[in-house]
Amino acid sequence: MSRNATFTPPPGARAYPLRTARGEFAVVDSPAAGGAEPKGLVLMLPGFTGSKEDFTLLHEPLAARGYRTVAVDGRGQYETDGPAHDESAYTQRELARDVLAQAAALDAPVHLLGHSLGGQIARAAVLLDHSPFRSLTLLSSGPAQISVSQQQRVKLLRDALAVMTMEQVWETMQAMGPPEEVGGPLRGPGDEERLRLRWLGTRPAQLLATGRQLCTEPDRVAELAALPLPCHVVSGERDDTWPVPLLDDMALRLGARRTVIAGAEHSPNTDRPLPTALALAGFWDGLPPRPAEPEGRDAEEG
Repeated sequence: MSRNATFTPPPGARAYPLRTARGEFAVVDSPAAGGAEPKGLVLMLPGFTGSKEDFTLLHEPLAARGYRTVAVDGRGQYETDGPAHDESAYTQRELARDVLAQAAALDAPVHLLGHSLGGQIARAAVLLDHSPFRSLTLLSSGPAQISVSQQQRVKLLRDALAVMTMEQVWETMQAMGPPEEVGGPLRGPGDEERLRLRWLGTRPAQLLATGRQLCTEPDRVAELAALPLPCHVVSGERDDTWPVPLLDDMALRLGARRTVIAGAEHSPNTDRPLPTALALAGFWDGLPPRPAEPEGRDAEEG
C-alpha cells in the first residue's frame, strides 16, 4: 500500500541477495554514515503491493544518525523469488519465519520496522520469537483487519487476479486510475516503468494470500503487550487503512511510544521521509542499551 517508490539506492547502499536458512531475499543495505557513531541495525519490511524501495528515502537520514538500514523484499515481492500460485508459501506464519531467518542472517540485534502489512508480519515474527529484536516499530500498521473500504478495494484486486494476468491487471489499473492502495499507478518520484516491473515481479499468490490476511487479521495487541519489547506506533495524520484514533488506542494498549507525522498519510516513509526518520531515530536513541552477552558466548559459538 505504498504511495510511491524511489528505485535509485542512496550513495553507499548495496543491493544484494541476503542468504538465509530459508532462501535468498533481495535487500538494499545502507551502512551508517562515515563519522557517525554506529548505533544499531534496522530491518525494514514493506507493505502490500510494496517493496524495499518504499524505504529508499529513509536510508540517508538514518545513516546520518548512525543506523545501518536493511530494507527487504519479502517472499514473492518484487525481486525476491516465491511460488506464483501456491498460497501456502505466504501464510503469515511462513512470512514471519522468513523475518526470523533474515534477522539471524544479519547476525546482530535488530530494530524491526514494518509498514502496513509489513507491520503485521513483523508482529507475528516477534510473537514467534522476540529475542533477536531490540524493538518493534509499527508504521501505519493497525491492531487487526483493515477498514471496510480498504477491504472492498482488496477484494476488487483479488477478483481481478482470478480472471486476469498481472499484465492485464496493470493495464486495467492504468486505464481506470484505481486506488493507489491496491497497486495502481503510483504518484511520486518512482519511474513508471520500474513500477510496472515491480508489479509484474510480485507473485499473484503473494497478493492473494496477504490480501486475505489484511482482511481477516485478528487483534493480537494483548499478546504483543505481554512481551518485554519496546514498541513505537508511527502514522501520518490521516489514514484510510487504519483510522488514526484506532492507532492511538493501540499505542495506549501497548504502552508504546506514539508519533504522528504531520502532513503525511498512509506512507510517512515516502510522504515525509525526513521527519519520519528523525522520529524513528529519536525512539531508538532513547532505548536502554541491550544487556551484555554472557562471557564466553563467542568462544562457545566459534
